[in-house]
Amino acid sequence: MIKMKNKAIFLDRDGVINEIIYHKEMGVIDSPFTVEQFKLLPNAAKAINKFHSLGYKVIIVSNQPGLAKDNFTLEIFEKMKEKMRKELKKNGAEIDAEYYCFHHPYAKVKKYKKNCDCRKPKPGMILKAAKNHNIDLAKSWMIGDGITDIKAGQTAGCKIIFIGRMKCDLCKLMEDEQVKPNYIAPNLYRAALIIEEE
Repeated sequence: MIKMKNKAIFLDRDGVINEIIYHKEMGVIDSPFTVEQFKLLPNAAKAINKFHSLGYKVIIVSNQPGLAKDNFTLEIFEKMKEKMRKELKKNGAEIDAEYYCFHHPYAKVKKYKKNCDCRKPKPGMILKAAKNHNIDLAKSWMIGDGITDIKAGQTAGCKIIFIGRMKCDLCKLMEDEQVKPNYIAPNLYRAALIIEEE
């Protein structure tokens, strides 16, 4: 008997599921560095529940170079993951699997200094998840707020939703990089509604 392949929603994490943070002392907008800073975006859980109701597995594929840059420790990262799962569960939502890349080519922390295949824009995390969970990539979606997400999804053969607003400089950059999302949505829940309509 041939086993039917699954379909999946691959989600970037920061800026899609949780808020990105303005770190005043460094003058940068980045991932949360502390457990306290980790906050779910409104309706993230509702969107994840909607994806599940449409028959998709929900899988996080996220670059987390904060470890490589020495912005936080592995222990803090694990606590952030735990907080995310607890907050989602309060709203009846669950993530099916999580894949993270801790590498960075210019890492401060030596063990994470690597030019790997898992760091987006390369599709390594998506391909690994597809293999592990028997996923048909052509029936799956990559949802993210960065060009690296669009590229990784495109290379893996998924349909793409870009979270955010199209700014002219971003249009130009996408044109230069030859990447194009299938849709643009202001947030994850609106992305879920687009997929439902498909």
